[in-house]
Amino acid sequence: IAKRHAAFLKDVWAKEPVLVASFTIGGLAVILLTLSPFTKYATMINQAMPYNYPVPLQDDGNINTKFA
Repeated sequence: IAKRHAAFLKDVWAKEPVLVASFTIGGLAVILLTLSPFTKYATMINQAMPYNYPVPLQDDGNINTKFA
């Protein structure tokens, strides 16, 4: 099976080197992005940050101010 894969890659490289190079670069980019430290720390930061932040109430004049 390895011989068939090697023959296929050799044949495709001879016919379409640009496609082989682009698929290789794209495949490496996907693999290396998942293994990079940036992805690890970006994931940690995204988990630590809340999605919703508290919003202060707007004073419309009807707020009970007896405790202020």
